[in-house]
Amino acid sequence: MAGSSSSSSSYTATAKKTSASQWQDRLAEACRGYNIEAPAFQIFSDRRGGRTAWSSRVSIYGSVFTARYWYDGKNINNAREDAAEMAVAWLTGGSNPNSPSTSRAGW
Repeated sequence: MAGSSSSSSSYTATAKKTSASQWQDRLAEACRGYNIEAPAFQIFSDRRGGRTAWSSRVSIYGSVFTARYWYDGKNINNAREDAAEMAVAWLTGGSNPNSPSTSRAGW
């Protein structure tokens, strides 16, 4: 995006546990069940006017799943949950019309 700056950070799913991590927990459990590497989340930001919007993507089994929405900084966990939900749907064969294309990883 012209005129915008972004930053990112990475960490594994086992870092920063919160009580509201239902989809992240389900994803980690599914990965263990399929005997694949633990999910790796990435948080990134985009400056939008006077505010910063945050989102997330998660990598599992060579695929990248991006959260559907952008969130306020105080709701970063919701971004991780959104990305994890997309990954769980793919990994478990669930059908989701809003699931992202793995080609969006380059955004």
